[in-house]
Amino acid sequence: MTEFLTQNVWLLPCYGLLGAIVTLPWATGLIRRTGPRPAAYFNLLMTIVASVHGWFIFYRAWHQPAHELAFQWLEVADLDLYLSLNISSGSAGTVEAVTSLSLLAQLFALGYMEKDWALARFFALLGFFEGAMVGLALSNSLFLTYALLEMLTVSSYLIVGFWYAQPLVVTAARDAFLTKRVGDILLLMGVVALAALAGSLRFPDLYEWAANADLPPWQANLLGFALIAGPIGKCAQFPLHLWLDEAMEGPNPASVLRNSMVVGIGTYVLIKLLPVLAMSPATLTTLMVIGTVTAVGASLVAIAQIDIKRALSHSTSAFLGLVFIAIGVGRADIAAILLLTHAVAKALLFMSIGSVILNTNSQDLTEMGGLWSRMPATTTAFVVGAAGTVAMLPLGSFWAMGEGIKAFWVSYPWLVVTFLLVNGLTAFGLTRVFRLVFLGSNQPKTRRAPEVPWAMALPMVALTVVVLIMPLLMKQLGLLSPFQYAYLNNLLAEVLLILSGAVGCIVGALIDLSRTGSRSILLPVRFLQDLLAYDFYVDRLYRLTVVFAVGLLAQISAWIDRYLVDGFVNLTGLVTVFGGQSLKYSASGKSQFYLLTILVGVSLFALLMTWPLNQWPLSHWSLQQWSLLTGK
Repeated sequence: MTEFLTQNVWLLPCYGLLGAIVTLPWATGLIRRTGPRPAAYFNLLMTIVASVHGWFIFYRAWHQPAHELAFQWLEVADLDLYLSLNISSGSAGTVEAVTSLSLLAQLFALGYMEKDWALARFFALLGFFEGAMVGLALSNSLFLTYALLEMLTVSSYLIVGFWYAQPLVVTAARDAFLTKRVGDILLLMGVVALAALAGSLRFPDLYEWAANADLPPWQANLLGFALIAGPIGKCAQFPLHLWLDEAMEGPNPASVLRNSMVVGIGTYVLIKLLPVLAMSPATLTTLMVIGTVTAVGASLVAIAQIDIKRALSHSTSAFLGLVFIAIGVGRADIAAILLLTHAVAKALLFMSIGSVILNTNSQDLTEMGGLWSRMPATTTAFVVGAAGTVAMLPLGSFWAMGEGIKAFWVSYPWLVVTFLLVNGLTAFGLTRVFRLVFLGSNQPKTRRAPEVPWAMALPMVALTVVVLIMPLLMKQLGLLSPFQYAYLNNLLAEVLLILSGAVGCIVGALIDLSRTGSRSILLPVRFLQDLLAYDFYVDRLYRLTVVFAVGLLAQISAWIDRYLVDGFVNLTGLVTVFGGQSLKYSASGKSQFYLLTILVGVSLFALLMTWPLNQWPLSHWSLQQWSLLTGK
């Protein structure tokens, strides 16, 4: 049985797609009498099957060498494309993380969207989401990886625009899709160039080629920049980071998956491409710079948001900036454990705020307060999720960020400062959100907020347990050994990490948070508040530069097309019409007239041919010049 499941590992991404296909009769309205819930049950069943199958693969691949399952898709001339899957403990563990979180998110969605008329369509999109992510986890070919990234982009667009009757939702889905397309186009250029240079897109072949290739620095840099452009857009990193903020217009259960797994898929692709990216030191430096700018900038922006989902989405961009830093340094192991700890903790945070949004019908932090006594399970989930996100001893994020700080302590001290600053700002932002939502006096929208039903409470409780035992899981999986210290500065680094989180929590607990007068009357303070609240005005900067330039170019192109191209074509047509209208008067239909015309034309032509050349002044002058030149 295990051998059969291993040989048919290609079924893993098909389970989610099959669940999406099965739900189409309910999603399209062909079946109405049963309601949309059977579609949700089919998707849940397929996710459970995928999770069980993934456990078998993980058990079989544990401590075993990786092997490949390849299907030849196309062979034309020198082009040979394979759909290649990697079966290893790492890929199987990633599959299990994706399917497990997807299962919990679907359970949560069953309660969150119980009364939504389009529940079946939502679960179909979640199945599409899951299939693409599982395929990316198993992919051993850059060609297949790019195709699955496109599937993920399409599914993200459809889920963000799920409530398409709202104009703001449609705009958010469009902007998110177009922003990511910028990076995807550059990534496609890199994939095509890499296929031409390496002759193959299988990751093992790319690693072998990268180890022996001798590219000019400019070519290696351009290739590296093209390959990282797609993940920059997928992971909402500067300057393609604005889409994640707008993607929060989608349903909250989709945000659970998006902020925990989907945005991290781009960094997973970068980890696989790391040997190729290492050919260009400038590319790795760019990753570090982009990660640093995004981590610090998004952490600052998050503390000024009054929308609860946007506050947490910016913290997601900030944490992924730390992952970019780890990849830029070349430490794929640190990037992997940062991704794992962040995914679980952030999924729990979004489940808890989803419960708050459902019961208060609001996402505005200034309209909340006093929910800790009315929603104890949700409050506990938020506290544990926040502690798992911040480097708080002894939870998983502490050991993950501690490994990063210890690795950068000597060679990259400025990255250590970045990690400590981001950790402190994240702790401050989450403490601020906790005070505004759960502490204080009851507000009009929180006075009658009950605890969520079991379908939403069960995944929250399960994820709470997982976050609490994450250090034990990481130790059992061999990801790190948290109780071994090699040098004294390791202990110092971890003390500083604890202090940064503690300082952030203390400042967040002591600072005055006014719900009514959120903007200061002091001009410098108000300017700083607006600067952070509006994301450093990056969107307005884009409108004044990129959008303006593209719009101006489009207007110039439209003018050229209308007045030059169309004008020339219309003039040609007008001349033709005028000539045809003029010639129709000479067509009398009498053969004598036609013969006379031919005779006159031939006579004139013969006259010109037989006329003496010396009668033409120009020709005579030309003959004289010719005689002088030739001496004849």
